[in-house]
Amino acid sequence: MQFNEDLLRKVIEEVMAEVAAPAAAAAPAKTIVTEGTVSKIKWTPLGNAKRGTDPREVVVALPPAFGDQFQKTIIDVPHAEVLRQVFAGIEEEGCNYRVIKVYHTADVAFIAHAGAKLSGSGIGIGILSRGTSVIHQRELAPLANLELFPQCPLLDAEVFRQIGKNAAKYAKGENPVPVPTRNDPMARPRYQGFAALLHNKEASYLDRGKAPVEFTVEIA
Repeated sequence: MQFNEDLLRKVIEEVMAEVAAPAAAAAPAKTIVTEGTVSKIKWTPLGNAKRGTDPREVVVALPPAFGDQFQKTIIDVPHAEVLRQVFAGIEEEGCNYRVIKVYHTADVAFIAHAGAKLSGSGIGIGILSRGTSVIHQRELAPLANLELFPQCPLLDAEVFRQIGKNAAKYAKGENPVPVPTRNDPMARPRYQGFAALLHNKEASYLDRGKAPVEFTVEIA
């Protein structure tokens, strides 16, 4: 697996520019998009997210830059494909999904927990722009979870579909076998620096005073 060198170069240039010129922080942030990339996600805001009442609902919770300033995971899985697979996995289990964006944190555990608290079933999925994901339950503490997927370089489209399926199974009251994921001891040293840069850039799009917003999502 190789990360996108053009994206890495752009992120490093932006971070270095911000360090060298703090005054530039007030300027609009640049969009991080690899050359030729076109978003295939249409976001329509529906207002502040409310707690759902559907007992078969799974809330998919995302940070504000997901599918917007960022459009691919750390291994170039398009965000449109990530959502397509997660939604398909949920629907295959006979459940429904609702999408929110969480603006006050870039911590995937707290994003997922915010989704779980708003979910009619009490189950939420949190996904960072780089791909790190969590399946969460409302009654658990924020730093506890049902399933954690910390090695984003190992999460491909098939894994995201299984994440959606397992979340739906939890929503139905089942106890599914955890989603099997690969383990690569070299993933951390190879991607850690890049992941840290992406995290810092993702955090720059937060609005800590803004409540979660519900969206309808159309994927081309």
